[in-house]
Amino acid sequence: MASVAPSSAALAAAMIAPVPRTGDPVVVELGPGTGAFTAALHRRLGDRGRHLAVEINPAMAADLAVRFPRVDVVAAAAADLPAILADRGITAADVVVSGLPWAAYAGPVGGRLVDTIATALDPAGVFTQFTYTWSRWAPPARRQLRRLRSSYDEVLVGRTIWRNLPPALAYIARRPHVQSQP
Repeated sequence: MASVAPSSAALAAAMIAPVPRTGDPVVVELGPGTGAFTAALHRRLGDRGRHLAVEINPAMAADLAVRFPRVDVVAAAAADLPAILADRGITAADVVVSGLPWAAYAGPVGGRLVDTIATALDPAGVFTQFTYTWSRWAPPARRQLRRLRSSYDEVLVGRTIWRNLPPALAYIARRPHVQSQP
């Protein structure tokens, strides 16, 4: 948890915008926390596709599993994503939605996390990550954006979502350079 309040419905809408409205997509949610994005994804998907939520905090994971029984909730680290997908027979995700804070991208494992996520995506996949507007110019945020730009063909920077506390924006990264392993 990296905020004083859960993410708003407006931020959730921006984060899940790339999730297809038709078909059966595989959607992975990293760091669902209290479930603000989980609820929005649940509404978007309905009974379609697969929704996998990876939460490192076991108590939060257990709560999410009770609140969202159709979601496959795993108490694990985002860095374990390739193994988590393989255990479920999933070769690639269509969309990865991340509520992870910058701290998750620090250190040796975190430094590779953007590429780890890219390898878990379909070649046409999309990764969304948010950042708080006020801290966007700090070195960790700039480093994260550089990593996104080096790992994806296209990185869109969304508009500031003022109806979030604190105000935030979404990065939408499309078409990973790093391809998933067979």
